[in-house]
Amino acid sequence: MSGETDLIKLYSGRILALAADIPYAERLDSADASVKKRSPLCGSTVTVDVSIVDGCVSAFGQDVKACALGQAAASVVGGAIIGCTYEQAVRARDQLRDLLKGSGVIPDAPFEGFEVFLPASAYKNRHASILLSIEATCEAIAQFQAE
Repeated sequence: MSGETDLIKLYSGRILALAADIPYAERLDSADASVKKRSPLCGSTVTVDVSIVDGCVSAFGQDVKACALGQAAASVVGGAIIGCTYEQAVRARDQLRDLLKGSGVIPDAPFEGFEVFLPASAYKNRHASILLSIEATCEAIAQFQAE
């Protein structure tokens, strides 16, 4: 019963509110780079589009087909990514990975919203879905930089 209670806590009101209100939830008509990622464990998919100006994300769009946790993570990314550099996105991705591994350290601003996933560290089978949007975003920015 305790495990079930913990899982219910994981899907907090804050997670559900984030999942219901994803910023930039539509694909860009004209993007500098696009990446689609899929979590093989749960089947969640995220497609991310970015436009880059002067090394910073100037426009962002995403199509999210994921569980509530993946949607909530996409919401945090969408709310924070505009104006960010590749380095900031990579740092956010790495800090989220560390948080999910149990570090307890909240990611730097503007990605401090990832702290909502502190309870998810105990659920390794949920980590891939939570990481989809930020990983796709990092890959899309890197793809643009490589061109």
